[in-house]
Amino acid sequence: MLAWTALLVPLHLVVRLLGQRWLVPPTYLCGLGWLAGLKFTAEGKPRPHALLLANHLSWLDIMALAAASRTAFVAHSGLTISPALKWLCDQNGTVFITRDRRHTVAGQVTQVREALGERRLTIFPESTTSDGREMLPFKSALLSALEDLPAGVPVQPVTLAYDEPEEIAWVGAEPGLRNAATILSRTRPVHLTLRFLPPLAGPALANRKTMAAAARAAIARALTL
Repeated sequence: MLAWTALLVPLHLVVRLLGQRWLVPPTYLCGLGWLAGLKFTAEGKPRPHALLLANHLSWLDIMALAAASRTAFVAHSGLTISPALKWLCDQNGTVFITRDRRHTVAGQVTQVREALGERRLTIFPESTTSDGREMLPFKSALLSALEDLPAGVPVQPVTLAYDEPEEIAWVGAEPGLRNAATILSRTRPVHLTLRFLPPLAGPALANRKTMAAAARAAIARALTL
C-alpha cells in the first residue's frame, strides 16, 4: 500500500497540474481496495452527477464506491486528525462534517450543496458503520441540502452487500488500525456486491425525511436479494 501510494501520488500531482484533478484519486482508492483483498461486482449503473445514499459497514466501502462510480464522499471530521490522511481525502474532494456539533448543521448543509452536481457525491446516512447484522436508522439532517433539489442531481440509493458482513464490519470504538489489521490478515478475499438502485422519484423526494426513509427501505430490500 505504501508503494502504491508512492507511485500514484506523484502521478496525481502531475495530472492535477494538467487540469485533471479527479482523474487519479478514484484509481488510487480502487488499488488500495484490491491490495486489501476486496473483490466486488456491481449491479446497475451509477447515474451521472448523482447523490448516492449508501449503507455503511467498513472503510472498504470507500474503495468499492470510488472504483465503481468515481464518487467523492461526505466524511466525519475525525479523519482530519491525521494531516496525511486529510490530505489524501482532500485530493478526492471529500466534504468533512462534524456530526456532534448541531449548531454547525446549516454550514455543513451548505458545503454539501456546493459539492453537488460537479461529480457524484456519497453520503452514508447511518452516520457511522453498522455491525453487519442490521442497518442503523438513517439521519436526515444533511439531506436538507436536497430539499430544493438542484437540477440534474438524482438521489440514488446504493446497497453494499458483503458475503461476510459481520466479519468485515468496523464496529463502535474499535481502533481503525486494529480493524485494518483484521481485514489485511485475512487469507481469503472480501466479496462485496454493489447494487445501484433506481433513483428516488415522486413523493419520496418531498423532503429530507421522506428521502431518508425511502432510501433506507430500498437498500433494506436489496440486501435480501
